[in-house]
Amino acid sequence: MKKAVILLSGGLDSATLLALAKQQGYICHALSFNYGQRHGAELNAARHIAEHARVVEHKVVHIGLDAFGGSALTDTSLDVPSQPTTGIPITYVPARNTVFLAFALGWAEVLGAWDIFIGVNAVDYSGYPDCRPEFIGAFEKLARLATKAGVEGQSFKVHTPLIDMGKGEIIRLGLDLGVDYAHTVSCYSADDAGRACGVCDSCRLRKAGFEGAGVDDPTRYQKFTDVTHGCWNPRRHVRSIGNL
Repeated sequence: MKKAVILLSGGLDSATLLALAKQQGYICHALSFNYGQRHGAELNAARHIAEHARVVEHKVVHIGLDAFGGSALTDTSLDVPSQPTTGIPITYVPARNTVFLAFALGWAEVLGAWDIFIGVNAVDYSGYPDCRPEFIGAFEKLARLATKAGVEGQSFKVHTPLIDMGKGEIIRLGLDLGVDYAHTVSCYSADDAGRACGVCDSCRLRKAGFEGAGVDDPTRYQKFTDVTHGCWNPRRHVRSIGNL
């Protein structure tokens, strides 16, 4: 059986990724990051997912990308958009996946694990440059050049099994693998209890994914007060962005 390092954010995609790696027979070591994100709910979710999946080991590494800012996910002076965005969004965290994969590569070399899993997909790389297939290929080349194992002839493989899948397809795959999405957190502005805002880009994509998969959305949403409608739930008000 082969060892693998799985990047586990606590979100929908990474939970599916971990379940898929286990189904493929990998001995899984999960790696999560406290990178200065706006909330810790996703890390709590990652811990729950890793424990439930019975990974060999789950590391949570602090790297503090909030020291640089430049992203609405790490800089509280920037607002998380509540409307659909185009191009590279303000929620892009500069060099995040490069840093994450570098840490994963370091741990993988120590473990003698030649496989790394990351949950990038087509929906992501439409907006984030570090989710593209070209980036993954370039990182694999770097891994061969920049590590002792690579110089000595060992090849590292960065697996991206979700890269050509939409959210609905990912959800259907995860359900087949037994993933409980009620324990995942995808929201950019989740509260301390892990409840989603329902209006950020990530919430809209997640909601559309469950609609596309034709299954109930188990996400717990925050409730807001609206002067016109009183107390409302975003599940009834968020506009669907399509069948992903």
